[in-house]
Amino acid sequence: MFESDGFSLFREYSLSIFPLFTAALCSCSAVDDRPPNFVVIFTDDQGYNDLGCFGANHVTTPNIDQLAAEGIKLTSFYVAAPLSSPSRAALMTGCYPKRIGLASGSRYMVLLSNDEWGLNPSELTIAEILKDRGYATGIFGKWHLGDQPVFLPTRHGFDEFFGLPYSHDIHPYHPRQEHFQFPPLPLYEGEKIIEHDPDADYLTRRITEKAVSFIDRHRKEPFFLYIPHPLPHAPLHVSPGFMETVPDSIRKILLEENNTIDYQTRRQLFPQAISEIDWSVGEIMKALKRNGLDNHTMVIFTTDNGPAIGSAKPLRGRKGSTYEGGMRVPAVIRWQGKIAEGRVCDELLTTMDLLPTFAFLAEAEVPDDRSIDGRNIWPVLTGVDGTKSPHDTFFYHRGNDLIAVRCGQWKLHRLRENEVELYNLEDDIAETIDMAEKRPDLVMKLISIMDEFNREMGDSLKTRPQGKAILIE
Repeated sequence: MFESDGFSLFREYSLSIFPLFTAALCSCSAVDDRPPNFVVIFTDDQGYNDLGCFGANHVTTPNIDQLAAEGIKLTSFYVAAPLSSPSRAALMTGCYPKRIGLASGSRYMVLLSNDEWGLNPSELTIAEILKDRGYATGIFGKWHLGDQPVFLPTRHGFDEFFGLPYSHDIHPYHPRQEHFQFPPLPLYEGEKIIEHDPDADYLTRRITEKAVSFIDRHRKEPFFLYIPHPLPHAPLHVSPGFMETVPDSIRKILLEENNTIDYQTRRQLFPQAISEIDWSVGEIMKALKRNGLDNHTMVIFTTDNGPAIGSAKPLRGRKGSTYEGGMRVPAVIRWQGKIAEGRVCDELLTTMDLLPTFAFLAEAEVPDDRSIDGRNIWPVLTGVDGTKSPHDTFFYHRGNDLIAVRCGQWKLHRLRENEVELYNLEDDIAETIDMAEKRPDLVMKLISIMDEFNREMGDSLKTRPQGKAILIE
């Protein structure tokens, strides 16, 4: 009787999963025939040393470390600005922020609430390029490229948006609220505000749930999924499940905030905030595998600039700085079967390179008259014939000011008109040994390169204007 019932159950189970198995085979075949998916996970203020695979011992990141083990770790990967808004503008457009008129906000170094500036609707974003190729596009997290309707993600090629128009500290609980007078923090679904001052403890979890849903719903078509987490930007928040390792003394203080936010105490939640982001990465990977998309999706994990709370070791500088710690960021890329496992690449690459690389892989068109600074780095990622960086130079801006340039292993800081610093990054990644006096010839050459680029950034034929809502509307 037992054997008979067992065989019967086995037969019923086999018949029940056969259609699913057949569908999976058909799905794999269909997936192979369409352009690849792209997932960009972009955190906020995470330092070069804030991942286990980059040497951290103050945080635990097993899921991100696994991405690195199964893909490539980029150790000379740069953002185009050491602050949020311009960095994100560069990622979206493939351009230095100054080229597109978004090196800062209208009043501050980043866009704040009700700023009349934002990403010009005439700009071409990754989402728009891929959407024209038939991609579904979604952003879940922090936008920070303008909060006026004309600047929202849905006006820049994204089909779906759930998240914040700017940083989660731009709210009435800011320590300098008397100066800023911020309105309640809006949470958007599409172009509609669905909440004000959402509970930041649940932001990472809610964003992750939306991203997983996006993958599930668009598994049968190519998609571009952008997940710009608001954390670990201050003030730090985590959901209750990640508070279990927090000392009772800290939890007690946080429970007594009473309509205030204790930024200083919340800094101690940094390991937990990173752990929840790492959990989120694990959930994204589970969703891709569950839908049979694991081998057909390029996954990128990186951040918008150097740390405010975490660690940039061994680099010098932090968020807001044009020293390496402000703009060289941790990055890993995984694409099973396409990018060899366990590679480490020290070639100079940037977030601006993602747009032309995605366009190449998706066989999408980038207009010839669209001047961009990024380059297709696919040959570098695959290690074809030891391919080198496509960049001869890289420029470090803070706002509209060009502060430094890297050319090969050499980096020149032009602090003032007659004050410079020169570093050999190959031998001195921490920028501690100034070589300017020993290499005056190289100093003059790099100054000349900076002057030439400054002239280019002042040429209206090679740059484009910032978006101004008051003029556009």
